[in-house]
Amino acid sequence: MTQEDPNYGFDTLQIHAGARPDPATGARQVPIYQTTAYVFRDAEHAAALFNLQEVGYIYSRLTNPTVAALQERVAVLEGGAGAVCCSSGHAAQIMALFPLMAPGRNVVVSTRLYGGSITQFSQTIKRFGWSATFVDFDDLDAVEAAIDDDTRAVFCESIANPGGYITDLDAISAIADKAGLPLIVDNTSATPYLCRPIEHGATLVVHSMTKYLTGNGTVTGGVVVDSGKFDWSASDKFPSLSAPEPAYHGLKFHETFGPLAFTFHGIAIGLRDLGMTLNPQAAHYTLMGIETLSLRMDRHVENAMKIAAWLETHDAVEAVTYAGLPSSRYNDRVARICPKGAGGLFTVALKGGYESCIKFVDALEIFSHVANLGDTRSLVIHSASTTHRQLSEEQQVAAGAAPNVVRISIGIEDANDLIADLDQALNKAK
Repeated sequence: MTQEDPNYGFDTLQIHAGARPDPATGARQVPIYQTTAYVFRDAEHAAALFNLQEVGYIYSRLTNPTVAALQERVAVLEGGAGAVCCSSGHAAQIMALFPLMAPGRNVVVSTRLYGGSITQFSQTIKRFGWSATFVDFDDLDAVEAAIDDDTRAVFCESIANPGGYITDLDAISAIADKAGLPLIVDNTSATPYLCRPIEHGATLVVHSMTKYLTGNGTVTGGVVVDSGKFDWSASDKFPSLSAPEPAYHGLKFHETFGPLAFTFHGIAIGLRDLGMTLNPQAAHYTLMGIETLSLRMDRHVENAMKIAAWLETHDAVEAVTYAGLPSSRYNDRVARICPKGAGGLFTVALKGGYESCIKFVDALEIFSHVANLGDTRSLVIHSASTTHRQLSEEQQVAAGAAPNVVRISIGIEDANDLIADLDQALNKAK
């Protein structure tokens, strides 16, 4: 089953896409191909594989049948041409930028990002000679003004972590298109069930599969999905994809592979040289998790809406950022960008400030205090003292992680039990 099956619904594709009975054994579930290397038919076959003249398996740093099944499934669900899996969400972000950037080049990014992403873009990528310009993506004029001759990509999150803010992807993609640049969208918090960024103009979609796609907090993993729609040869800005590649005797990826140019480059160059490989057991767990993605996301959304509305009425709460609430300034974007719901992630600002947040987190019983989101279990964290601790207070506020704010990831438990737990913890935190 491939993306050439347009008549299948999401619920069918999340189970069947990329999965076929094992030809050797008839096994119905995708096997874990726990192997390092693969036997070539003969010397000619080996040469063809290494020369990118034939698709197949060489070495599990590059390709693995279990991982390949996952890549196909995520690509189908996102409506992309292909996908490359890697070891984490952070790895996926570097993998997405790697073919696009060069020393002296920059990427324009949203101020509303996961704290670790802000650090990666503001600090770590400087070691490659790259830089990032941070802009409030609600200010479209500022986004356009931030793009210069050295800009090579625009980056944002569909539903931003931690605040649950929804980005106007249509408006941002129009700006990127006008500048001849790819738009990269982190779709971790929304998943392709709630939002399909490619339909809103995204060139590349990245995920931390660690979160909702796997859904059970067992493994880390990332993926880059290629829309296959960007013309990498329209300018000289992307020589990795449009110019001759010395490592493959002058092969031009875009000319040779067309819509799959970015995907092939991600495997043949990215995984080959960066080595950010996803192991097959992690791929297997994620494949199993995706089988129930739509069921889980419906419950995440249902619970989040009920709990956010209740929290908004609590006398210890100053504000709730859930975009599904009528009071949210982003509520009008839900039907257009995330028509099946605003996700299960949001923040709560407490009237008691920093100290109340700490007491609140410590008093919770059902909610797990962990540095993760998107689990079946409800999770909580005080971002300013943990995931966003490395940022200045000004950066924390811009990212939606001010000192008086707690991030809540709503799970799929009984909503009334979660409300009772939140209520007792808020009362203790006053």
